[in-house]
Amino acid sequence: MVNIAVAGGTGNVATEILRATIASPLAHNITIFTRGAAPAPTPDSPPNVTYKTVDYTDIANLVENLKGVEVCLSFLVVHLDEGCVVQKNLIAACVEAGVRRFAPSEWGIKNGSGVPPYKNKDEIAEYLKELNKDKVVLEYTLFQPSIFLDYFAHPYPLSSNLHSWPFFLDFHTRRAMTLDSGSQPLVLTAISDISSIVALAIADPRPWPPVGGIVGTRTSLNELVALGKKLRGGEWKEETLSGEDIAKGVFKGSWVPTMSHPVIPVESREAFSKDFVIMFLEGIRRGAWNVSDEFNQRFPDFQFQSAEGYLSKAWEGKE
Repeated sequence: MVNIAVAGGTGNVATEILRATIASPLAHNITIFTRGAAPAPTPDSPPNVTYKTVDYTDIANLVENLKGVEVCLSFLVVHLDEGCVVQKNLIAACVEAGVRRFAPSEWGIKNGSGVPPYKNKDEIAEYLKELNKDKVVLEYTLFQPSIFLDYFAHPYPLSSNLHSWPFFLDFHTRRAMTLDSGSQPLVLTAISDISSIVALAIADPRPWPPVGGIVGTRTSLNELVALGKKLRGGEWKEETLSGEDIAKGVFKGSWVPTMSHPVIPVESREAFSKDFVIMFLEGIRRGAWNVSDEFNQRFPDFQFQSAEGYLSKAWEGKE
């Protein structure tokens, strides 16, 4: 049994990633930190999950709530954390409270991606590296599973509580954007597999790797389009965008997939969606979604879901 604290643990991504840890036969104690009032318990509420209201601006408050905690996982929305104040406070409190392990809010792309909303991830990664440069002050790992495979099953992801939206390769409407040759490598990982790997990592006594890449399927844009055509059939609308344009922030596609994430205000979604596509494709151009495989090496017997296996199941019987 491990005592675990989760910062930002009420969102849909955290909820899905925590599933395997909550259900673990090791019966971990999980405390979810929230800024507001704790949600009312329901008959389905797991007995090993509790909530605490915390003040992320008050390190002493965080220290008090982290006493006895062995692992702290962060799912805080990083681009809203100006100056990385909240996560730096959380890290300082973990050190003072004697927390052994910490995972910052990563859960996606490589560091150094050049994607502006993710620059705070880079800052926190450097902060943790500097903190531990002379000796291990706080063991940590950067969980980096790249793109959630589930998004390409929109609107039918197998993890039904995950909030999904159309991507630049939209199986539902049979539309696809590729970049230059379309051969750029990228990684797709099912969120349920990420959940299982996190649970294994928490139970594993070996030191965590500082960079914790997770690879479900390593593929390319062209291979993903071919898979879409195989599974969905029909006529596809395809466009090839210029990497040179994308690098300059210029988008010449004929359509923009709408990003309907709850953290994006409705009135901002049209503009943000265009920016998001540019940033996402720039990440592909720079190789930032082609993450490493440290946790695959750590747990070689774990069987990841393939892109074809997962998406075949998700799209079976769908129009």
